[in-house]
Amino acid sequence: MTSPVNRLRPRRSCLAVPGSNPRFLEKAQGLAADQVFLDLEDACAPLAKPEARHTIVKFLNEGDWTGKTRVVRVNDWTTHWTYRDVVTVVEGAGQNLDCIMLPKVQDAQQIVALDLLLTQIEKTMGFEVGKIGIEAQIENAQGLVNVNAIAQASQRVETIIFGPADFMASINMKSLVVGEQPPGYPADAYHHILMSILMAARANNLQAIDGPYLQIRNPEGYKAVAQRAAALGFDGKWVLHPDQVAAANEIFSPAQEDFDHAELILDAYDYYTSEAGGKKGSAMLGDEMIDEASRKMALVISGKGRAAGMQRTSKFEIPEA
Repeated sequence: MTSPVNRLRPRRSCLAVPGSNPRFLEKAQGLAADQVFLDLEDACAPLAKPEARHTIVKFLNEGDWTGKTRVVRVNDWTTHWTYRDVVTVVEGAGQNLDCIMLPKVQDAQQIVALDLLLTQIEKTMGFEVGKIGIEAQIENAQGLVNVNAIAQASQRVETIIFGPADFMASINMKSLVVGEQPPGYPADAYHHILMSILMAARANNLQAIDGPYLQIRNPEGYKAVAQRAAALGFDGKWVLHPDQVAAANEIFSPAQEDFDHAELILDAYDYYTSEAGGKKGSAMLGDEMIDEASRKMALVISGKGRAAGMQRTSKFEIPEA
């Protein structure tokens, strides 16, 4: 299955909203989050899930989600809720939905099963087949071991997401503060997990998203954890509270100076490799030598900045002969 859909949407800030709370669903529409996911899983009590499906459909169809990636997190395949979550939401609001988030993914077959179900619904409803993407959440050891196969399981997959709370429990990590380092370990206990997710994502041209930081009244803690993920190359992070949105958007956007520099490199490289610029494979930009590798690195920074709506503040000047 091929799809013209742009799978690399902006996801600096991914806002979690309980699907059973109309007040929060209303407020989320006015926040500056790149992505909003309406949650049928952990944020919904079991008795509230059936009604929450219909509430989500209503808000997807009637709400104003302009500029936001619209996602619904369904329950995982080990529960009896999953198929009805998907059928109700996609049949009811599939044309106003960008992705389904599948939590606790443990193997590729679970992605294949969701892909098949989505295809059946799209064909039945007359929707464009393949338009709805999948976000795969890795939340236990088995999922991490199988993360490469999960990333390759369907062309619908857009992101691999780290779910720290359930993951910490699944490996018996000695910490009760989600996302913080466990006591007694002198290095970064999450490095292997984050890098495994990042490698699987990048090898398959997917995005990598860091999960939530539960101490919502600790802004400095949130920023520190977000900066760790951003430094590695992650594309964004979950936000559980409106106060975290601005921090995520800033941390996962390039600094203005870096964005300007990347744009200058791209312009300079285009010029110097052209006929007018002497068809050079490498050249000097100020005191810096630039080449094809520089261009590739600049494309990453430039792409993130453009996706964030940044505007350059400098211009490449063709050197005088």
